[in-house]
Amino acid sequence: MHALDVLGDPVRRRIVELLASGEAAAGEIGRVVQAEFGISQPAVSQHLRVLREAGFTRVRPQGTRRLYALEPAPLAEADAWLATFRRFWEPPLAALGTELARGRRERRLAAERANADPDQDHNDSTTEEH
Repeated sequence: MHALDVLGDPVRRRIVELLASGEAAAGEIGRVVQAEFGISQPAVSQHLRVLREAGFTRVRPQGTRRLYALEPAPLAEADAWLATFRRFWEPPLAALGTELARGRRERRLAAERANADPDQDHNDSTTEEH
């Protein structure tokens, strides 16, 4: 199964998001996913099994708990597939970044000019009148 087929399901994508911050117990994952998607615990277990069998996660027992963690290889596969299409969004995103930086710079310079010497404008106009 292709990595994007596995990630095509919103429940599995959410589980991957939850595991992105580190290892988590199946029960913790189940509580979040059940609350967000309104599915049963057996349904969550099925999604965890699909992720495990597709190589997205590894599981290790700790007493009665099962701890899940992400495996990077399938995510790298999805990233490699997406690389073909990056040319469609990277230049516009870079241009947006440039425009945002330009706007921040202009606002900073305007604030610096306004705060530089508020009496300077008053002194200049007074000097010109004499």
